[in-house]
Amino acid sequence: MSKISRRNFLIGTGIGVGVTAAGILAYKMMEVEPKSQAAKVVIIGGGAGGLIAAKYIRILDPTLEVTLIEQNLAYYTCFMSNELFNGERTVESLKFSYDGLEKYGINFVYNQAIDIDPIARKVVLQNGKQLAYDRLIVSPGIDFKWDSIEGYDEAVIGKIPHAWKAGSQSLILRQQLEDMEDGGTLIITVPKKPFRCPTAPYERASLIAEYFKRNKPNSNILIFDANTVFPQQDLFMEGWEKLYGIKTENSLIEWIPSNEAGNLVRVNAKEMAIYVGEFEDEQKAEVINVIPPQKAGKIAFKAGLADDSGWCPVNLKTFESSLQKYIHVIGDACIASPMPKAAHAANSQAKVCALAVVSALQGKEMPEPSYANTCYSLIGENFGVSFTAVYHLEEGKLQYVEGAGGFSPLDASAEQRKREVAYAHSWYKNITNEMFN
Repeated sequence: MSKISRRNFLIGTGIGVGVTAAGILAYKMMEVEPKSQAAKVVIIGGGAGGLIAAKYIRILDPTLEVTLIEQNLAYYTCFMSNELFNGERTVESLKFSYDGLEKYGINFVYNQAIDIDPIARKVVLQNGKQLAYDRLIVSPGIDFKWDSIEGYDEAVIGKIPHAWKAGSQSLILRQQLEDMEDGGTLIITVPKKPFRCPTAPYERASLIAEYFKRNKPNSNILIFDANTVFPQQDLFMEGWEKLYGIKTENSLIEWIPSNEAGNLVRVNAKEMAIYVGEFEDEQKAEVINVIPPQKAGKIAFKAGLADDSGWCPVNLKTFESSLQKYIHVIGDACIASPMPKAAHAANSQAKVCALAVVSALQGKEMPEPSYANTCYSLIGENFGVSFTAVYHLEEGKLQYVEGAGGFSPLDASAEQRKREVAYAHSWYKNITNEMFN
C-alpha cells in the first residue's frame, strides 16, 4: 500500500469512525413497510462490535426488538489501555457506562450467555432464562488458549499477568512495574498471530520504556516474539532507535523474534522464569508479562461457530456465520482478513452487519458494503504512528482500496509524530463517544 496522504489520513480519523456510517443513514432514509410483528434481534457482547450493531439496528429500524446481553455493568476499553503504563491514563478513564444508550430503546440484559440453540433459535443465559431470536449477532471477543503454554494458566496470572483484558490485570502489571527496582528487567512474550490488536504488544513495550526512561533508566525490556515480523515494524524500529537507543549498549528495548529463539515454550512462575526457543533457554526477570495465544470467545465454541483455526468463518458481505444460519459473528472472534482484530475494525464490521440484519428482516437487497480500519500506536512522548485502510468486497474476499490508506511515513517530522498522538487521542474520544452515547 502507498504511504498515507493527509486527506486519506483524515478520512480514517473522522468523527464517523468508519466509512459505513453515512451509508447507514442514507439507507435509513429509504421508505420501508415495517412488519406487523416486531422481529427479534439478540446480540451477545457489549463491546466495540456488539454495542455499535445494537445501536445502528435500532437507528435503521426502530420497529425491531433489539436485546443486548452483556455480563458486566461497565466496559473497560482495551484500546488505549497501554497508556496506563506510562502514567498518561488511569483505569477509570477506560471505564464506560451503558446508561447513555437507553434513548435508543435497546433492551439490556446483564447476564452471561452460556449456550445457543441454533435450531430453536434461542440463547440460554446463566440464570436459566432463554431468549428467542430471529437473528443473532455474536461479538464475544477473545479467549485464551490456556493449555498451549506449559506452566501458564489462570492460577498464576496474579503473579505473571497477561493484562490483555483491561481492568484488574492491567493494574497488577502497572503495580509490578512501579515496585520493580531500577536496573530490573521486564519480559514481554508475544504469541503467534493472529491475536487481538496486532501492534499492541509493541506499543506496550514502547510506553513502558518511556516510563523506564523517566523513572528507572537502568532497567530494560526483552520482547520474546513467536513471530518473525510484526505490523508497522519499520516505524517502531525508527521510534525505538530515536527514543530508546535500540541496538546500542544502553538500549531500553531488545526484540527477539522466533527465528532467534523468541518463541515461548514454558513458564516457571515460582522462579519468575520463562524458557524459550528450541533448546528452552532460561530467561529470568523481575516482571514478566505473558500474552497468551488466543481464540474466539467461549460462546462461539458452544454454538459451533468456530472452525479448527479457533476463529469464526463468516460471509464477509453480511458477517453471517459460514457454519450456522441466522447467526452473525463480528469483531475479534471472526475471520475477516486482512482486517485486523481491532476496535475500529469491529466498529466497521458492526455497521455492515447491522445493514445486513435489517435488510434480511425487511426482505430487502442489502447495499454494497464498504469497510474501514485505523490503528494508532503510541511509541513514546510526542511520537505516534498509524495505519489506515479502506476495504471493498471482491469475489467474497476483502481487498484494500488502493490509495485510500497507508502507513505513516518513515522519517516524518517531529511535528507530524506529535500530531499523530493528538489524532490517536481524538480517535479514542470519537469511537467511545459513538459507542456509549
